[in-house]
Amino acid sequence: MTRSSTEQVPPQTLRKVIVAAGIGNFVEWFDFAVYGFLATTIAQQFFPSGDASVALLKTFAVFAVAFAFRPLGGIFFGMLGDRIGRKRTLAMTILLMAGATTLIGLLPTYAAIGVTAPILLSLIRCAQGFSAGGEYAGACAYLMEHAPSDKRAWYGSFIPVSTFAAFASAAVVAYALEASLSAEAMGSWGWRLPFLIAAPLGLVGLYLRWRLDETPAFQAVKQEHAVAHSPLKETLRNHGAAICCLGAFVSLTALSFYMFTTYFATYLQVAGGLSRATALLVSLIALIFAAAICPAAGWYSDRVGRRVTVMTACGLLMVVVYPSFLMASSGSFAASIVGVMLLAVGAVLCGVVTAALLSETFPTRTRYTASAITYNMAYTIFGGTAPLVATWLISTTGSNLSPAFYLIAVALLALAGGLALPETSRISLHEA
Repeated sequence: MTRSSTEQVPPQTLRKVIVAAGIGNFVEWFDFAVYGFLATTIAQQFFPSGDASVALLKTFAVFAVAFAFRPLGGIFFGMLGDRIGRKRTLAMTILLMAGATTLIGLLPTYAAIGVTAPILLSLIRCAQGFSAGGEYAGACAYLMEHAPSDKRAWYGSFIPVSTFAAFASAAVVAYALEASLSAEAMGSWGWRLPFLIAAPLGLVGLYLRWRLDETPAFQAVKQEHAVAHSPLKETLRNHGAAICCLGAFVSLTALSFYMFTTYFATYLQVAGGLSRATALLVSLIALIFAAAICPAAGWYSDRVGRRVTVMTACGLLMVVVYPSFLMASSGSFAASIVGVMLLAVGAVLCGVVTAALLSETFPTRTRYTASAITYNMAYTIFGGTAPLVATWLISTTGSNLSPAFYLIAVALLALAGGLALPETSRISLHEA
């Protein structure tokens, strides 16, 4: 299978592939976003405490624990995807994710069943983390293996679009609930509604994915009888250095993403003194902005290459993160919007180039396994812990700006890792 064969994929098929890949990703991130936006409410329902900061820390700790299962899910579904194909594996991930998310919406609270409630919440979050481990890398591989080589980042940018759209939708739902319900109604049943939305979305995603064909790249490998029998062993033996280098860059993608999307809604309330509804509105505006500029970031990466995009993203984040946090802590609505948007530009560039690099760095035989391990290890260490570390840094140092310096340090690590990778923007993804 050559590069030209990929370019013969009809545009209408590519559109269907984008929708099918994006909807599962949407369900995954919608849940994680809702959990972050409603963190203070969830803390009250599952971790009642006389100290609100302790309850919030426990809530974010459960958020981080779910990420510990993402690498395990990445290995399991990655090996499955490299052996039986991308299509069937992605159908499994969306079923498990949607089912677990729906269960959270039905879960009794601490007031009803005591300590069993936070234990069940943690277990369900682990199931979500396990399924999410196979979702993002698989969706990127599925889309990239259909896309023409000179527009891979542009087509791939629609995966981050679905991610930011999920967060924006979660912000809309959370904002609408906060604005329309009393505190009593929100605590009683309102917080459950966003999680229950996952059930119909998951069924729609399953239907769309099941109707599409397997990717041209995987079909070629299968026809050549070159499917990896031990994709994990082959990945660890042949791609350890690439995993480390790409993982270093993805660590910045993870940290900037969660700083911008999940943690900032809390930061605007704690450091900036904004109300919960106003903080959600600021996040919503920034998320819509982020989704809108993703295709432009993809176009930029296709034009200048991956290495220049990596340098641009790291440099930009190091420059804007301090003023971004400073403006977000000012208590001004307008300044907060500008501050979050500054951080969004860097996070978008990181996310878009990561979507391309996950597939371009590894061969078809082990692409799903290797990319899932790389992505999920970085997100577990730097993404899932972002709200927890940021909250701890502020509590320990007494400075609301301390998370900004943490992000700068990770950006330096990411720059070194990203520049150690070769340029991949024009390579073929269809070599066995």
